[in-house]
Amino acid sequence: MSDGSVLQEPENRALSINEDEEDEDEGNPEIFLSVFVQQRKIGISYYDRSDCTLHFMPDTVDNSDLHLLHRVIQDLTPNVFITSAKQEHSLTRFVERLESNREYKPEIVMFPNANFGLEISKQRLLSAHIPSLPPTIMESEKTTYLSSCIPLDSVLMMRSVGGLLKCLERRRTGVDMEDMGVPIFRFLTYTLKDIVYIDRDTYSALHIFKSDLHPSVFKLQSGEKEGLSLYGVLNRCRSKFGSLLLRQWFHRPTRDLNILTRRQEVIRFFTSPRNFADLNTFQSCLRSIKNISTLLHKMSRSNPKAVIWQSLYKTVYSALCIRDTIRAVPQSIQLFSEISQNFTDDLFYIATCISKVVDFEGSMAENRFIVRPNVDPVIDEKKRRMMGLPDFLTDVARAELENLDPRFSTCSVIYIPMIGFLLSVPRLPSMLDNQSFEIEGLEFIFLANDQLHYRSARTKELDSMLGDLHFDTLDMEMAVMRKLQALVLERSNCLYKVMSLCAELDCLIALAQASLDHGYCSPTLTTNHRLALIESRHPLLELCTPVFVSNTYISSETEGKVKVITGPNSSGKSIFLKQVGLIVFMALIGSNVPAKEAEIGLVDGIYSRIDSRESVSVGLSTFMIDMNQMNHSLNHSTGDSLVLVDEFGKGTNTVDGLSLLTACLNHWLRRGPQCPHLLTSTCFHSLIQMGLIVESPLLALLTLETAIEGEELVFLYQVRSGICQSSCAANIATLAGIPNDLVKRGVEVSELYRTGRTIRKIDKPSSDEQNARCVEMMGKFLSIDLDDPELDPDSYLKDEMLPALEEVL
Repeated sequence: MSDGSVLQEPENRALSINEDEEDEDEGNPEIFLSVFVQQRKIGISYYDRSDCTLHFMPDTVDNSDLHLLHRVIQDLTPNVFITSAKQEHSLTRFVERLESNREYKPEIVMFPNANFGLEISKQRLLSAHIPSLPPTIMESEKTTYLSSCIPLDSVLMMRSVGGLLKCLERRRTGVDMEDMGVPIFRFLTYTLKDIVYIDRDTYSALHIFKSDLHPSVFKLQSGEKEGLSLYGVLNRCRSKFGSLLLRQWFHRPTRDLNILTRRQEVIRFFTSPRNFADLNTFQSCLRSIKNISTLLHKMSRSNPKAVIWQSLYKTVYSALCIRDTIRAVPQSIQLFSEISQNFTDDLFYIATCISKVVDFEGSMAENRFIVRPNVDPVIDEKKRRMMGLPDFLTDVARAELENLDPRFSTCSVIYIPMIGFLLSVPRLPSMLDNQSFEIEGLEFIFLANDQLHYRSARTKELDSMLGDLHFDTLDMEMAVMRKLQALVLERSNCLYKVMSLCAELDCLIALAQASLDHGYCSPTLTTNHRLALIESRHPLLELCTPVFVSNTYISSETEGKVKVITGPNSSGKSIFLKQVGLIVFMALIGSNVPAKEAEIGLVDGIYSRIDSRESVSVGLSTFMIDMNQMNHSLNHSTGDSLVLVDEFGKGTNTVDGLSLLTACLNHWLRRGPQCPHLLTSTCFHSLIQMGLIVESPLLALLTLETAIEGEELVFLYQVRSGICQSSCAANIATLAGIPNDLVKRGVEVSELYRTGRTIRKIDKPSSDEQNARCVEMMGKFLSIDLDDPELDPDSYLKDEMLPALEEVL
């Protein structure tokens, strides 16, 4: 503002009182997704109820299996799925699969096809409540505005919008501003361009997300917390909307080099020791910024609570602190430059107006909007009169007492809102009924607590002179509030930029903080087909063990894109697979990675078959679960994909499992340049020993080193070139606690089987003989005379019965 007003730092004490009330609507977003399919084209729109944002995807071609829609569902995980009851067969099959999905099952809503008509969809959009538009706007003007926000000529998308708004209108029963329609604060284009494909199994296998029950007894039923997961390790965000954006980045890893470079340059800035002070300043400010979309949604209501005004002021004030700090750092960093430019003087104007108008201390004390002094002279005068009323009314009461019956020794003049000024006198013992309450010159009003209340000529004069001061003041303060409310909503566009840029800054500072805490390095991102992770570490396991052995992984057409890893169980094969997958994933969200050095070519998908459930049956049917997980990697992976396969065919017939594993590996190797980066582990050592894999420069053989000290197997967890000559099954069994005699017998049988010799049963008593011994022992036990004074039952059981039982069993 031009008057040079100085902003006051908001008081944390007052804000913390009702902070939870302002945050009650924040949390995971509620997504309503609407889909309309026609002739292999699809229109998509969705509504995020947490910030009242309508997202749309213009009409797009999809295949008969609706692969694009599958990716949208995976990306958004909507709470409600809306479509037409009259639909094409492809969508019918898709909905049936959604309904039968055990892990994720959204609410499916179907409306008659008429609700998806083009014209009715446009009318519903025109009826929506858009707070940034003036309420008196003409329909033609609103249509022009909407055409600049959303492509009205995208027919299928617009028809999906019609069904979406129909569903939202039905669910708005009983909410504020019902007559204003569905609130839409922003229109945003939704796209899957350059999004890296990662399926649900991969997210689960790599522990990118992991929900655990909340440890609090009060939140056991509905509360969940993030367990040991990559998201839990990297999420150091100071705001809830920052955490939501980071989760969105995790769901949408990208291969857009411009986006990743933009993120990396910010992380590099904050991981430099000379910028630690700025990092702490930003973290402090970000903690004070609330969800602006939620605040503005509540601000658009008829009477926002006092805590909303304080939270909005504190948010804008903190945003200005961020802007002023960022303007002192290099503007060559794109995000810093955007914050400097987009955090305009509108923020200062909003903050100054709120600071000058709202009395925060009084508002919090009375839980309503109160105007500061010197804002409106009329309000100040009425408040002055209200404050002077006690002394003034005392003088009036003295004058009234002189004209009263001498039997009254005292009286008072009081002010009651909605009723006015009244004369109050004590009830005398002789005043028993309404007739005895009558006093000449006074109008009886009511009796309360043995006090009689009357309206006199003087109180009537006060009513006409002073009026209903309290409610007049309230009405005038509400009028001031509505003007301020309109001013804030009118300039709300700058606030949305604040939220999006602060969320991005919060996420990148969180990634930088995690990088500093765990010693991550900045990866080199390239568009070539090479992955090189030098001395890499598993970002989760290294937090759970005092010593972690780092390993190197290099994959390219000249250094082997297909890596086959052999080694004993528990030697670290699965960890190495997950380690590579997690590091590549981290690079695709812009994070630093746990390695000494990393060069990462941008992959287009991460596919995994790790830790799948195994079937107990034998034969080819056991591969159904494995093959379902392998389906996408076999059919959709490209030369830029990363495929992780752990123990494919494990738990089934050896010949069948080995045959299918061989076929899959040869299939990939024959693809040449289109062969993905494949990392697979197996215990089928004959795969290599029998020469079943085709010779190819793309193939590299790896193993995990072990050593044997005496009879003990020691895992070194070091990856090297070569193959494992033995599964070390006996040593693994010993480490697992299997009795030595069973281990020795297992080794003996294995050697007999390997050399083709006869396997004979171990000599042991026949079942009839063993039964006879048991009967004999039972007879001895039943013949015990417990009344024999010389019998010591404990000694008898310990010294005679137990040794005999051990011999028999």
